[in-house]
Amino acid sequence: MSAQSPMPESTTAEARSAGRKASESGRDREFGVLVGFDGSELAALAVRFGAAEAARRKTALTVVTAYPLPTMIYPNMASIPSEPEDEKARKQAEKTLAEAVELVRDHPGEKSFRTAPGDAAGVITTLSADAEIIIVGARGRGGFVGRALGSVSTAVPAHAHCPTIVIPHHATSSESHGPVAVAVDGSEPARVAMVTAAAEAAVRRAPLEVIAVLPAGEEWLYWYPDLELSSEVTARRQRQLTESLEKEAATLSEQFPDLTVTTSVPVGDPTETLVEITSRAQLTVMGTRGRGRIRSALLGSVSRGVLNHAEGPVMVVPS
Repeated sequence: MSAQSPMPESTTAEARSAGRKASESGRDREFGVLVGFDGSELAALAVRFGAAEAARRKTALTVVTAYPLPTMIYPNMASIPSEPEDEKARKQAEKTLAEAVELVRDHPGEKSFRTAPGDAAGVITTLSADAEIIIVGARGRGGFVGRALGSVSTAVPAHAHCPTIVIPHHATSSESHGPVAVAVDGSEPARVAMVTAAAEAAVRRAPLEVIAVLPAGEEWLYWYPDLELSSEVTARRQRQLTESLEKEAATLSEQFPDLTVTTSVPVGDPTETLVEITSRAQLTVMGTRGRGRIRSALLGSVSRGVLNHAEGPVMVVPS
């Protein structure tokens, strides 16, 4: 689907270095850390973040720039451009990608750079089958990101074959000293996210915080005033969830003996609570969807809401 674009020979040699070792995560996929780049400021931050991730994971760094194939319909011979439009688009993509080459010129690990024709979200989703992790900016120029949250930062986490980290404008570095936080709700996607978060925390040598947000009862009382939701009922449910999380934490501690695991069950709006957590966590991990009413949705409402307002990197783990 995508061919390696002509790049400086030194870059190509780095991309094909022999004797690749298994990454820190235990996976050895061709593209390693795959970063989408469109030349925007936030995409540049994603590339730097990706380089740090690749170094931490001891895996390859791959940067890709997608370019749309133009619809070449000309009313007459005089309107045909001297240079084919698809060739012009490819050259522009290579020019954009050259900026990424400069951004990580000092990165000591294996790295490669490529352009690919087609829809950006489709390109990176396809490549994700051979990637360990994807990193994209929350917004950009419209090639890899753009619109409210971003067409790619919305579509890729929902369809990718591996976890996706979305970098917001607020993020400044991947070297935060905060915990790795994971949101759980008892669903199977949340359990997958929790184990993934534990592995991330272990690689980062960071503590893991497992969080289950209990929605406030007042929200239900507005619609169902006859419900008997008292502070005592909320406290009882909070204790039940805490006990459940502590059991999950004990299981994780057996799998990751060097990992410090804490649990919390805050009461409040799930999206608002998790957005606040993103401001102090070096990485916040979520599943694509949970126990919501529309369980078939590719990206749940809470996941979308957190991605829209996050103040730190957010990882979405496919179920």
